[in-house]
Amino acid sequence: MKLQQLRYLVEVAKQGLNVSEAAEKLHTSQPGISKQIRLLEDELGIQVFIRNGKRVVAVSEPGKEVLRISERILREAQNLKRVGDEFSKEAEGALTIATTHTQARYVLPKVIAEFVQRYPKVRLSIKQGSPTQICDMVVSGEADLAIATEGISLYKELAMLPCYEWNRSIVAPSGHPLLALQRPLTLEDIAAHPIITYDFAFAGRSKINQAFGSIGKTPNVVLTAIDTDVIKTYVKLGLGIGIIATMAFEAERDTGLQARDASHLFDASITKIGIRKDAYLRGYAYTFVELFAPHLHRKEVDAALHHGEDEE
Repeated sequence: MKLQQLRYLVEVAKQGLNVSEAAEKLHTSQPGISKQIRLLEDELGIQVFIRNGKRVVAVSEPGKEVLRISERILREAQNLKRVGDEFSKEAEGALTIATTHTQARYVLPKVIAEFVQRYPKVRLSIKQGSPTQICDMVVSGEADLAIATEGISLYKELAMLPCYEWNRSIVAPSGHPLLALQRPLTLEDIAAHPIITYDFAFAGRSKINQAFGSIGKTPNVVLTAIDTDVIKTYVKLGLGIGIIATMAFEAERDTGLQARDASHLFDASITKIGIRKDAYLRGYAYTFVELFAPHLHRKEVDAALHHGEDEE
């Protein structure tokens, strides 16, 4: 049994049982993958994949368990490599962060600038997606850390570390009637106008729906987006008022728009970091976490990871 055979198994499953695509991803030949999987099946004495002729059509019941164990073995093999690198190449390596647009655009730049200055030889990669997509990236090993507001708590494989609270502001074109009100805004004030805000899966959208539901109102959401800059663009065009994360409004850049605080109207949201419970983190990964959330020292991160293991 070889690790390479396990990699082939896992990649074929990951590519929807398409052996050709798995071969392309792994930079090898389709016949080579098929041969090695057959050899592994012969050694195990079971059929991992169900075939129709030469085409793989399903995963067998014992095959599902083999894939689960294979994924774990490959993760642990990667952890072994990281242990070695930690002591032989302390300040070199790679770190992949999976996050949403709002975090990548408005929160992470200062953190990344400081991190790159400290670790110039670490290859840093930022991948963007929905909360579900970025959590899947960490679960599958495509990313080391997930940073999001929604979704992380739904994944039992991930330890969840709360980072900071944030709330929302209303943005509208200069001269809009809402901006002239000489009192705090109400939900009724906002509900009287077309609304542009985040897609349901993003940035605490559930908090917005809950707030309007508490007063029996259904907001007139005319447009949703995953990108705060897109929301602000359409607000500038006069299509509606925007409900955005307060951190995403920059008065010096967002010319033509003004913001009103709405933190009294919506429950605060909490941005979190998600890490695989069985991950071995390099020293610089702990540094990145602490730069993003200064209260999360190595001890707190390890406690969260070990606590997750105890629960299992």
